[in-house]
Amino acid sequence: METIHDQEKKQFKHLFEDEEIDYIEDRLAILEVLLSIERHISFQELIAALRDNGYSFEPDFVKKTLNLLCRYGFVSKKKFEGQPTLYEHRHLGSHHDHLICTKCKKIIEFENRQMEELQREIAALHGFHVLQHKMEIYGLCSGCLKERIRLMPLSFAQEGERGIVEEFLGGAGAQLRLATIGLRRGDEVEVITNSGEGQLVVAVNSTRLALGRGIARKIMVKPNGRRRKG
Repeated sequence: METIHDQEKKQFKHLFEDEEIDYIEDRLAILEVLLSIERHISFQELIAALRDNGYSFEPDFVKKTLNLLCRYGFVSKKKFEGQPTLYEHRHLGSHHDHLICTKCKKIIEFENRQMEELQREIAALHGFHVLQHKMEIYGLCSGCLKERIRLMPLSFAQEGERGIVEEFLGGAGAQLRLATIGLRRGDEVEVITNSGEGQLVVAVNSTRLALGRGIARKIMVKPNGRRRKG
């Protein structure tokens, strides 16, 4: 039974022969390596993968072949924030979006039919015809999240929740201001009131402090799981 990859290679040879592109067999070898990987890959990773498969093409030849594969729709070029240019096999007739881990750089592909339909509905409501779109969601993957000490802005804490102050995101001025009102790293804070807007009141060493929401967003705390009783 013919696979999608077999179909891609047939289309590649037919199209490149019609276009009279040279070194078809060498360029096909590069496509085959890309097809065998089926994930986002950088140029340097592709060079390494080609060498692992016994090929020693010049980098310039590989780069030109990648450009041709992108031009004729066999490969997509992606540029994610904080990462080098990446390439992936382009599947005809399908669309997927991406979750990108900002720590380990892992990229997770996902498809959601309801999301696609909602985007089309929103575009139609505005009289807008969608030609193409992309969604990139940046955050932490499950693996990195397990390794990370769970921190959150103090402004996110609920009434009665306690946490340990771990760090301040503000500059020297913000840290000096916090020290002046009696809040330092390692202090345990208890949220007394937090309506979700405006000031919140916290208790530190039996002293109440009223904090603006802006400064509370810069105070990173580690929840300790304890809540005020009653």
